[in-house]
Amino acid sequence: MPDKFYVTTPIYYVNDKPHIGHAYTTILADVLSRFHRELGDRVFFLTGLDEHGQKVQQAAEKRGLSPQDHCNDLAPRFTDLWKKLEISNDDFIRTTEERHKKIVQAVLQKVYDSGDIYQKEYEGLYSVSEERFITEKEAESGQFREIKKIQEKNWFFKMSKYQDRLIRYIEEHEGFIRPESRKNEMLGFLRQPLADLCISRPKTRLSWGIEIPFDRDYVTYVWFDALINYITAPGYLSDDKKFKTWWPASVHLIGKDILTTHSIYWTTMLFSLELPLPETIFAHGWWLVGESKMSKSLGNVINPLDLIEQHGVDAVRYYLMSEMILGQDSNFTLENFIKRYNSDLANDFGNLLNRVSGLIGKYFESVVPEAGTPTPADEMIIAQGRALGEKVQSLLKNYKVDAAINEIMNLIRAVNKYMEVQAPWKLAKTDLPSAGRVLYTATEALRLSAVLLRAVMPEKAQRVLEILGAQNSGLNWGGLKSGTKLEAHPPLFPRIEIEKS
Repeated sequence: MPDKFYVTTPIYYVNDKPHIGHAYTTILADVLSRFHRELGDRVFFLTGLDEHGQKVQQAAEKRGLSPQDHCNDLAPRFTDLWKKLEISNDDFIRTTEERHKKIVQAVLQKVYDSGDIYQKEYEGLYSVSEERFITEKEAESGQFREIKKIQEKNWFFKMSKYQDRLIRYIEEHEGFIRPESRKNEMLGFLRQPLADLCISRPKTRLSWGIEIPFDRDYVTYVWFDALINYITAPGYLSDDKKFKTWWPASVHLIGKDILTTHSIYWTTMLFSLELPLPETIFAHGWWLVGESKMSKSLGNVINPLDLIEQHGVDAVRYYLMSEMILGQDSNFTLENFIKRYNSDLANDFGNLLNRVSGLIGKYFESVVPEAGTPTPADEMIIAQGRALGEKVQSLLKNYKVDAAINEIMNLIRAVNKYMEVQAPWKLAKTDLPSAGRVLYTATEALRLSAVLLRAVMPEKAQRVLEILGAQNSGLNWGGLKSGTKLEAHPPLFPRIEIEKS
């Protein structure tokens, strides 16, 4: 039976305007999903929106709308962008959907019945911007805004009960929290006293949320609600067969700023429910502009729609996936985007297509020539091509997406160099079959590269395969059929010319 691959993005905050950070995580999940589908694996890819909480309620009031109407109005900003970005998600969940509210209440009741939820009077510092109680140390860090002291009675989840068990789990399961630096960060956090988690908000202060099933005076804390989406969608407590098929998740892809909620809040909730933990929680870095994280308050948020309209969706997907080493921060500059586009896509990938199709058109009437008997120079390209699929597969399974793309581009660069040395345009004048052999080898390497790049650039890579008449070809060398008629085509990636001032 094929392997299963269940990947999630965070559910994005409905009040946010989608930016490069949101696009990056979602494209990353899409690339991994598409690649696993290419391998024949069963895939479930989930993304969605987080729509409850105080800030949503306040924003709705300012607009004179009900919170639900406010969410309904904003949700298409994400769903429309995902369509433009060629995102192939299998489900899109909104926390205001009945299917989700029903499961959140069932989970709360289950955890309450097990004795892991209790009520107490609490006084502490509350960050309105983050919608959670914070410690004195966190308040002093300067990372939290709109801090006020609140005293009220609330419901608490016995998170501390699972502290030692979680430490052991993280230590015993290599690759559970990635990268290693984030694992060490969480272990450091867990070696300090772990407080229990306040999981309710009184309706007198906040009404926009999922009602606590055992106390109608309260709604659920937004994080306890939001995290449950990962088990709602695959059918927890609603479709046992489906849930057994997909859970545990293969990987939760998240930004590093929400690592604590995912690796501590979520895992202890799963322990309480007696459910297995996800296989991997991967916290990637931030996209920076200059040395600053993108943020609305700094006014340095880059809108992915602007880039798509100017340079095409596949160019944006390619840049984001090839530029960031997963786990580290990366700097976005338009200059760097253009440089990578021109070097990798226009000069290397697009130019190779132009060369082979142009020469096959000129000397072979646009019909793929015979492969012939390989020479040592051909064998070097063939060996690199044959090894490429396994190399890329290994790198992607270890979430080294930038390195996997670089391996593919290394083959493209090697073929361009091979073309320069072999000079089939010269060979054609004296030895047409040899020129055909070189062109077959180069075109087959291009085909293999396009199959592997289809996860990253679904539209353009598929177009290459259509031009080569190899839409349904696989990863084995020799998938390009001699005698196939090539399609005429304009340049795949026209160079971006920079206006000189």
